[in-house]
Amino acid sequence: MTSLSIQAVIFDMDGVLIDSEPLWQRIEYEVLSALGVPVTIETIQQTTGLRIDQCVDYWYQKAPWAEYDNAKVSQAIIDKVADAILISGEAMLGVSEAIAHCQAQGLKIGLATSSPTTIINAVLTKLGLREQFMAIESAENLRYGKPHPEVYLNCAKALGVDPRYCLAIEDSFNGLIAARAANMQTVAIPAVEHRGEAKWVIAHHRAENLLALPSILGR
Repeated sequence: MTSLSIQAVIFDMDGVLIDSEPLWQRIEYEVLSALGVPVTIETIQQTTGLRIDQCVDYWYQKAPWAEYDNAKVSQAIIDKVADAILISGEAMLGVSEAIAHCQAQGLKIGLATSSPTTIINAVLTKLGLREQFMAIESAENLRYGKPHPEVYLNCAKALGVDPRYCLAIEDSFNGLIAARAANMQTVAIPAVEHRGEAKWVIAHHRAENLLALPSILGR
């Protein structure tokens, strides 16, 4: 990657900016278990990166429950996760340094997430990052969430940058597929327990945390 090729850095949110994936997993487990779905914290990880309504539908197809109301179940999870983020959410290692580096290099900064506005607002409030992003795009009201590339394409358009000159930072495989499908350059920062998995080979770069961004950018 040359120092001139990247014009924008687009961050995923959950698991990249904030350590919220364990909160999502715990709350999804609690809500789905209460509905009689035979999930575990480990199997919940299969849907990491999916939009919440897609996640709920996935588990309903696996183990249907009575009086299925996707919107109601999804909203219950969203509300609980938002509350948990505001109470105990913590930034991932290197967030402030990565954003400061992008600003210093004159790069445009975007956010592209499957999470709904309620969660975005909770995260940006908790971390004090709202003013740092030039474009904030959610897949909440799109026909398809990640791994479909639309949310990334929308973010690139909002930033005014060709997707080829955007660097997307992802922690989930579904998100990585979305960014690759959008024809972006990619960085995968998998959770510690998943770093050794072969699937991350599709990322252009792999890192342990956001502190690696300056070396990946080469400037």
